[in-house]
Amino acid sequence: MMDRLYTAEFRNEYDLIDAVKAVRDAGVEVVDAYTPFAVHGLDQAMGLKKSRLNQICFMFAFLGLAIGILGQYWVSAINWPINIGGRPWNSLPAFMPVAFEVTILFAGLGTVFSFFAWRKIKYGKQKLQPSLRATNDRFYLVMKQGQQRKSNSTVGELIRAHHGERVEN
Repeated sequence: MMDRLYTAEFRNEYDLIDAVKAVRDAGVEVVDAYTPFAVHGLDQAMGLKKSRLNQICFMFAFLGLAIGILGQYWVSAINWPINIGGRPWNSLPAFMPVAFEVTILFAGLGTVFSFFAWRKIKYGKQKLQPSLRATNDRFYLVMKQGQQRKSNSTVGELIRAHHGERVEN
């Protein structure tokens, strides 16, 4: 059986944060919040854990740096050593531009693909957008009925108490 989803609309981010805290305290599960800009403190109000994506990005960046430097060293000093103008084969300052670019490439692509794999995002997944105005000029909160099976009127009263304009199910 599919759980019912409630959608609430707010005019500003302060009412949204207050409503998220009140809804979580009442036992209703918060599915997502849609905002037109980043709202400070919303992640704590929703009870989201701290992301480890920055650590994943660092690991991929370090891997890219190592591959960039070692790959250039292998090509210029081991595989195809050519003495050009008496310069050394293993000139580290000459390797830096390419190593930097490979670092950025690995960090960016590795982070994006890790995020897709971690969140199981794939092509064709049904998206949930509560309204066409979501992320334009309104703030939306999507909730799921909890184990207590709160009624529509209870959730509606809770949202209206925090200046919510519209509650749909």
